[in-house]
Amino acid sequence: METHTRYNRIAGADVGRLEALSDGIFAFAATVLVLDFHTPDAADIHTEAQLLGALAASAPRLMTWLLSLMTLGIFWVGQQTGLNQLERSNRDLTWLHFVFLAIVTVLPFSTRLLADFFTYRTAFVIYWANIFLLGAGLYATWVYAEWAKLIRKDAHGEISQAIRRRIVIAQSLYGVGAVVGLFNVTLGITLIILIQLNFAIAPRLPILSRL
Repeated sequence: METHTRYNRIAGADVGRLEALSDGIFAFAATVLVLDFHTPDAADIHTEAQLLGALAASAPRLMTWLLSLMTLGIFWVGQQTGLNQLERSNRDLTWLHFVFLAIVTVLPFSTRLLADFFTYRTAFVIYWANIFLLGAGLYATWVYAEWAKLIRKDAHGEISQAIRRRIVIAQSLYGVGAVVGLFNVTLGITLIILIQLNFAIAPRLPILSRL
């Protein structure tokens, strides 16, 4: 028992290994997203108009790719922001981040589901649930890290509040997008993309800069 306890105290302490695993999984998920694209079948294309029509028909898949690519980028930045504030890690925090990364690996599936059933509310809700779980996972990793006193001393206070606030506001806005999507899936997806663009570009506008 004492050996087991001693092992748990030293397990998962390397933040660098956690960052490396994170980078690899996010990169893999982004690669899988683009592999879902397929060019039109050459046997079915005989004119420029047919090619343009086939490309236009793939617009929903392009839209969901853009949506998911920004989702990955936003949550990768969010996780890296939290990891950068760590003084050290431990076994429990490592497993919490592993759970978060496991949710990341689901994103290609929920993206393909939404692309294949673009107008179906069920596919949209499953995709939004994926985003919600990512936010919940990211929030849990930060709350635990702060509770376990694993973050740097200067990360307490304003920095911690800023991280918590960003996650809560983002998830609240995604929730608004989800509600809109229950009435019109295309409009809901468009709204979530606009929300993501705000967080990705961070425009220097008085109202948006506070989000």
